Amino acid sequence: MRLAWLALLLLATSGSIGAVERVVSLAPSLTEMVVELGSADLLVGVLDAGERPAELKDLPSVGRYGQLEMERLLSLQPDLLLLWPGSVGPAQREQLKRLNIPTYVAEPHDFQQLTAQIEAIAVQLGRPERGVALAGGLRQRLAELRKRYRRDQPLRVFYQVWDRPLYTVGGGQIISAALDVCGAQNVFADLALPAPQVSVEAVLQRNPEVILAGDQAQLDAWKAWPHVAAVRQGQLRLVTDKGLERPSGQMIEATAKLCRLIAPDR
Repeated sequence: MRLAWLALLLLATSGSIGAVERVVSLAPSLTEMVVELGSADLLVGVLDAGERPAELKDLPSVGRYGQLEMERLLSLQPDLLLLWPGSVGPAQREQLKRLNIPTYVAEPHDFQQLTAQIEAIAVQLGRPERGVALAGGLRQRLAELRKRYRRDQPLRVFYQVWDRPLYTVGGGQIISAALDVCGAQNVFADLALPAPQVSVEAVLQRNPEVILAGDQAQLDAWKAWPHVAAVRQGQLRLVTDKGLERPSGQMIEATAKLCRLIAPDR
């Protein structure tokens, strides 16, 4: 039933199955998603921001994060743009609207939205059955992780993005959803901004039981406050997997690694 519904949606939006032939992705996570859907053959250009999937190393670039090269994009004659709003500045987003190129905008804030958008992008690509299969497998894996790492009392976690100034993730950021899967709770989940700036005093007041960061020096700096639960219990954890920063299908296994890091006893 779900597959039939997706096929009907595709007919309504694109006119015919497989109509899309030239896709430009404007975010690494969306590029990754197209590859996961076995549809890299449809990509004619990508926005660069970090390392590319190996099979796309020779694909034309349409610019870098926040700096879209509009002329290059137009020269590729795309019939579908995949856009994450944060990857393109407001002025250029307005330019894209005026081009009247079919555009799918994806900005998932939780895993329910992520898997739904995987299915929707598969529809846009004319390959809805691949989206159903991929999203179904991801939902099953998430259910397994939630069951394994569930806690009656979630662990309080501070996820540090940067130190000068001090940044974290807010409740609307999908990394908060990853923490939830792991039986944890972002201590700044009440903040709406995706990457709010916070003070050291605010972190100390919320007394996290685990502190996560991508840099060992940033973690070591917290040892100056031995009364914090995470420091007292030796729960300063280094996050080395950058997959948490890219909301595509691979983020589910990045979340599994996060769960093992937070709760190795499970």
